[in-house]
Amino acid sequence: MTAEELDKAFLESVERVNNHTDPFPADLLLRLYAYYKRANDNKDDPNSKKPLINAFKANALFQNKDLTPEEAKKAYIDAVNTYFLYRK
Repeated sequence: MTAEELDKAFLESVERVNNHTDPFPADLLLRLYAYYKRANDNKDDPNSKKPLINAFKANALFQNKDLTPEEAKKAYIDAVNTYFLYRK
């Protein structure tokens, strides 16, 4: 997959998630959050108003700290595809 194809597939996966109206499982949302931030090389700290949510987000980011943006995009795409295939 070329870089352009990866970017296109990633953006399509993001759009698919954004257009989905049913709630997602919390663990999936945390993984997608971390993959998305890594994919976009966003190093900002979590900024929820609730400390517990910030802790979960920080943990998700820490678990994925070694991913490159390309690896994070692939992981995001795979997580989205798996969710919509199996709904889990």
